[in-house]
Amino acid sequence: MTQAHSKSHFNKLWDGVQIKRSSNSFAVELLPSLGAAINHSNKLQKFIISPYDPRYRSWELFLIVLVIYSAWICPFELAFLRDFPFKLLLVENIVNSFFAIDIVLTFFVAYVDSKTHLFVDDRKRIAVRYLSTWFIFDVCSTAPFQPIILIFTHKGNDLTFNTLNLLRLWRLHRVSSLFARLEKDIRFNYFWTRCSKLISVTLFAVHCAGCFNYMIADRYLNPEKTWIGAVMPTFRSESLWTRYVTALYWSITTLTTTGYGDLHAENPTEMLFDIFYMMFNLGLTAYLIGNMTNLVVHGTSRTRKFRDSIQAASEFAARNQLPENIKQQVLSHFSLQFKTEGLNQQFMLDGLPKGILSSIAYSLFFPIIRRAYLFNGISDNFIDELVMEVKAEYYPPKEDIILQNEGAADVYIVVSGAVNIIATIHGDEQVYEKVTEGEIFGEVGVLCNIPQPFTCRTAELSQLLRISKTRLREIIGEHMEDRNILMNNLFQKLTLQESLPEVNQPDRRFLNKYELFHVPQEEQLLTKPHLHLTEKLSSAAQNGNLIKLPRTLEELFKIGSQKYQGFHPTKVVSRDYAEIDDISVIRDGDHLFLLEM
Repeated sequence: MTQAHSKSHFNKLWDGVQIKRSSNSFAVELLPSLGAAINHSNKLQKFIISPYDPRYRSWELFLIVLVIYSAWICPFELAFLRDFPFKLLLVENIVNSFFAIDIVLTFFVAYVDSKTHLFVDDRKRIAVRYLSTWFIFDVCSTAPFQPIILIFTHKGNDLTFNTLNLLRLWRLHRVSSLFARLEKDIRFNYFWTRCSKLISVTLFAVHCAGCFNYMIADRYLNPEKTWIGAVMPTFRSESLWTRYVTALYWSITTLTTTGYGDLHAENPTEMLFDIFYMMFNLGLTAYLIGNMTNLVVHGTSRTRKFRDSIQAASEFAARNQLPENIKQQVLSHFSLQFKTEGLNQQFMLDGLPKGILSSIAYSLFFPIIRRAYLFNGISDNFIDELVMEVKAEYYPPKEDIILQNEGAADVYIVVSGAVNIIATIHGDEQVYEKVTEGEIFGEVGVLCNIPQPFTCRTAELSQLLRISKTRLREIIGEHMEDRNILMNNLFQKLTLQESLPEVNQPDRRFLNKYELFHVPQEEQLLTKPHLHLTEKLSSAAQNGNLIKLPRTLEELFKIGSQKYQGFHPTKVVSRDYAEIDDISVIRDGDHLFLLEM
């Protein structure tokens, strides 16, 4: 899949999920039913407001500010204000008018059906839904009780009517919905959003409890037999600020169970309220501690698991007397795993649809794979398939990726860092080559279907792309023309290495035994060493097996079968991968490769 095709596919998918309006689009919350398209027109019905319209969102945020004001002033005026100043009454009526406007607007706001997840913009269904749910609560929380109190009592301190003002606390459900939305908003940190919610709940509980307890004392028949009157006999003549702060002080000391003893219940009514408040505090404290513990543990559980794994690995190495270098590799692996686990890259990728994965893989891996020598000249279609199969992995320094003589399993491309290619000669390790960014290793064992000729060990912190042997060979088998190019790239590299000084190229001994590669075919392909042919045996033999040139190709194939048990060659090619169909074109010193088709 090409990048353009991936983007086109993604755009079509996105257009199918979104519903476009005149200037904005709805959120991705609008989902069609399975096997069906979204069943709405592109435009809403006339006079219908989208709940995702930025202007409506701004209106909701403005109402949240008013809700916070209402949540604070409602208990405060019930407890501390015997008479309502005209300015405060005017402000209250203005605030109520905004919520009254919102009630009217709600009859014209579309909604997402909770069962079908479809967008509903029918005015009748909107009205029925609102009237059958929150309409009565919104009306009661918006009704102008203060003017009603003045009309019927000619005073603003009637406790019965003032208590009705507590219905305005119903508006707090808007704040709860706001926090629920913020917790899912990726623009805001989840930890601090949750902490803000917990702090807000605590402050509101402290404020309400202080106000209610003061109200009980203020309306008690004997002011001196109250929790505040016992330490402040003339508390009613004190300033509003002093009384409010004293009430908050009692509330917070009771909530935290500090209990200094300077403020305590003096009559049965206060005792009963304190009992209910402390029982409420038990639940609130459990809620706060539970949430904070969950947030903290979530942040520290990874560290605890990491320390446990390090401890277990150290004990395992000591118990089994592992060499120090192997122990350090194990510990480095766990350390790097801990550092990179927070990225959650593979977990995130596994949850994406194939179309998006194709676009991401193409963007991240295509340029890297294209630069590798093995894929030089390979078609884009081949690499498009290959990029979907690669896995990005991190390795710490001095970690063995491939061991010499182990079975070939994967091919690796270095994205960052470096890998040492090491050969073990007479028990001594010798660095044969250093593979850096954009280079590939492990391909010889995989493509030649032989044990790995070298040990590959990271020289520094490295990011590698891992390509599965099975999938690589499957993709090669599906692209006939690309197979020739790919194997020729490998052949040219091995041929170039063959001409370098032997002291710096320990794989020449390896090439003597194993040379070469995978070629195009319809059936299963087997590879075998090449034969260096000459008219007579020479003491100056080069790499390969020196043989006397036979008279026919059939005799040459017979020699190959005798030399390598189970190998039955049917074709011979030159160093340049040109097929030879006549024995007479072979010259002294030619390098030939026998292939079984």
